[in-house]
Amino acid sequence: MGDFDAIADSAAEDGYDRYLKRYAAAERPDEVIRIEGENYSVTAGDGFEIADRFEGLDGKAVMTPETGSISWNVNVDRPGLYNIRIHYYPIEGKSSAIERQIAVNRNVPFKGADILLFNRLWGNRDPEIRRDDRGNDLRPRQEEKPAWQLSPFKNSDGYYEEPYWFHFGKGTQELTMTSLREPMAIDYIELYQEKPVKTYEEASKEYRAEGIGPARNQYLLVQAEDAALKSSPMLYPLSDRSSPSVVPYDVSKIRMNAIGGLNWKLPGQWIEWEIDVAEEGLYRIALKRKQDQLRGIYATRSLMIDGEYPFEEMKRIRFPYNADWQMDVLGGEEPYLFHLTQGKHRIRLTVTLGEIAPLLRTIESSVLELNEMYRKILMITSNTPDPYRDYQLEKRIPGMVEAFRTQAQTIQSVADYLERSTGERSDKVSVLYTMVEQLEEMADKPETVARRLGSFKINVGGLGTWMLTVREQPLTLDYLVVSSPGTELPKANATVLDKVKHELGALAASYTEDYDSIGNTGKGSRSITVWITTGRDQAQVLKNLIDDSFTPETNISVRLRLVPGNILLPATLAGEGPDVALQIGEDVPVNYAMRNAAADLSVFPDYRDVASRFRDSALVPYRYNGGLYALPEQQTFPMLFYRKDILEELGLTPPRTWQDVYKMISVLQKHNMEFWLPIENPTNNATLVPNATFSMLLYQNGGGFYRDGGTRSALNSDISMESFKKWTQFYTNYKFPLIADFPNRFRTGEMPVGIADYTTYNMLTVLAPEIKGLWDFTLVPGTETTNGSVNHEVASHTTAVMMLRHAKDKASAWAFMKWWTDKETQMAYGREMEGLLGEAARYPTANTEALRELPWPIKDYRNLESQWQWVKGIPQVPGGYFTGRHLDNAFRKVVNGSENPREALSDSILYINDEISIKRREFNLPY
Repeated sequence: MGDFDAIADSAAEDGYDRYLKRYAAAERPDEVIRIEGENYSVTAGDGFEIADRFEGLDGKAVMTPETGSISWNVNVDRPGLYNIRIHYYPIEGKSSAIERQIAVNRNVPFKGADILLFNRLWGNRDPEIRRDDRGNDLRPRQEEKPAWQLSPFKNSDGYYEEPYWFHFGKGTQELTMTSLREPMAIDYIELYQEKPVKTYEEASKEYRAEGIGPARNQYLLVQAEDAALKSSPMLYPLSDRSSPSVVPYDVSKIRMNAIGGLNWKLPGQWIEWEIDVAEEGLYRIALKRKQDQLRGIYATRSLMIDGEYPFEEMKRIRFPYNADWQMDVLGGEEPYLFHLTQGKHRIRLTVTLGEIAPLLRTIESSVLELNEMYRKILMITSNTPDPYRDYQLEKRIPGMVEAFRTQAQTIQSVADYLERSTGERSDKVSVLYTMVEQLEEMADKPETVARRLGSFKINVGGLGTWMLTVREQPLTLDYLVVSSPGTELPKANATVLDKVKHELGALAASYTEDYDSIGNTGKGSRSITVWITTGRDQAQVLKNLIDDSFTPETNISVRLRLVPGNILLPATLAGEGPDVALQIGEDVPVNYAMRNAAADLSVFPDYRDVASRFRDSALVPYRYNGGLYALPEQQTFPMLFYRKDILEELGLTPPRTWQDVYKMISVLQKHNMEFWLPIENPTNNATLVPNATFSMLLYQNGGGFYRDGGTRSALNSDISMESFKKWTQFYTNYKFPLIADFPNRFRTGEMPVGIADYTTYNMLTVLAPEIKGLWDFTLVPGTETTNGSVNHEVASHTTAVMMLRHAKDKASAWAFMKWWTDKETQMAYGREMEGLLGEAARYPTANTEALRELPWPIKDYRNLESQWQWVKGIPQVPGGYFTGRHLDNAFRKVVNGSENPREALSDSILYINDEISIKRREFNLPY
């Protein structure tokens, strides 16, 4: 079955397909043009240096930092299309992939050349997998294994299998690389032609012609978890307990016995194993694998041996769905034979989209076009159209009906191809057919489009989700077998008897094993108990860091326990609580402090040095009666997110002040688009924090939440009343939505601008690949002051690490807290978590120096840093939990009950002040 021809006419004039069509008649000269890195013509920015014999290189290289650009003059005698490859070394940075932008003669030639990825090399830090004192395998930490690499310029999303082609004219051409993330050393860049790979039939003829026969009596079994190198720290060994056939196996103990799974799913990720071949000959390769995630579709891998494809068929190896472990021999019933010489070889398996790539390019093009059509319809009907009105959309939007028909045919062709290639109609195909059916009905009956708008939006969103799902290609490996043809292979699945033994043994072990404790539990001469409430992955990473650095450096053993989030209070009351509690809410420490349950950290002589690691705004919630009762771990704050493409289309720029927001609102609403302001979910307002929008309006105008040392609410000031009125007017006068899924509406373009927590960046990066490069984030709108400057202050929210007052060894607990909040530990934890769970888990550390070292693109970090300078904390006071709750109550009375803003807030302030007085009397504090 042939490849699907991508239908990506997209409006993208700068697309790669359009670029190739433009130069379809161009020559592809069969020559290599080398550009030595040190022979650059010009640089922009600091930090570019030439180094001699860098990291074992025989010659000179140019060091390129994570910012700036570097250009070379290239003499081209024969104009035409060339592939480009680079010989580079990943200089130590922030542990993420290196990103560069490529320009030819100062123009980025096509979309895709604006972000090229170059991998770092990773491997297990220790040669053997270590065990804790309870006999469980510990997940090996991944460390960088930098080396010189030769890499072609390829599509980072895997949408194009072959390296990019770049057109160069005759004469002197300028090639420019702009740094987007991470530093790298460059030895040389080459313009070249990628050689075609021979087919297996051609390779077989060569074997016969050279007299190479099958190897005899050879059998190599390589445990997949013993990989030599990986492209990402996410590709660490896994523990799989789904079957007793997995090697190694233990009925109750954790064994690292597999690799891949859901971590090995993104195009371009690869794992490499080293084998030592005893004799030259032809070998068969088999993989014990499990692909239990993609029903109705297949995971695809490419295989290289010693950096080259053995033959064309190895560019696409399919692994269909099966819930059980399978033993797959490459080639199937007539196995492919691979020529291996005596000695060491490297086998690399890489995630590739294969036949799926053109399908994804087609659907991405359809999603962009349908989203654009949705926005055009929205501009006429609004997002709540009148179901009884005929908007005559087919007349007011020329080409709408034709666009629906065209996209229905396009998506139908993708669904048909997928069904034929997999041989089944699964949920992966049904999403496409649902969209096709709706598009055809809307094309036939355009008068029904308005009332179908809600379901149309959901279905287009479903296509976006389909892209995310299909793009991910997970596969789990137990081991690889390289053997002589005909050698008997191990069975992939366990027998019924083995399964029964496994289940009974696991049941018995559930009564004896301690699954709450993480890692080593043995006690030394000094020991503390630490509780963590987030998840086992986070706990395991923390325990590895403790065992690697904290315990060896201090001789203090740590018993780390993973507990439910609501257990700290009852455990503390019962005298069974920990010495240190991690990742607790910012309202907890002061509440414990006023009950004499939290330890005052200001008694330690070096606490000021430790506190200087954070901005003062992060410490504000933990101060009480002159003491400090916790240290911040994470700190988040709002930023302004905006769609660059839509604002440009509307002739708008990101608002710098609230006055700019008011001007923008009319333009957005004229086109039935919306501006998003953050608002908390009112389902449970018992622990509500003050609203982010109100907080920024209050702080930007010089207001505050409390006065008189926290004994009274300060919300009765004129500043507060005016800020509250402005906040509620967004909803009463401008009809802002009270509830919305901002990331999704931002993705579709309904809300092209909005304020949200900066961690939304991570979500959009991972979950909205189709708008990559079309959005940005910046400072929130500010308030203009009398001297003409703009105040961008916002409130932050934090999580903390707290020492309990009953801790017996407070010096050891303090040593742990200092270590945990230190730059190096926070940096290592953040990088490990991102390596473990991907960019969506980027850690929002409160340590200012550590955040700088996390793998943010430099431009985005600078935006973040600019806003961080304006962040203020909200104090915690006795009874302060009433502030957020009654502020929300007053807001609802105004918005839902049309009450006067001043009266509604004044009523709420009475409740807030009463509760503060009650709590202060309860704890014998002056009131």
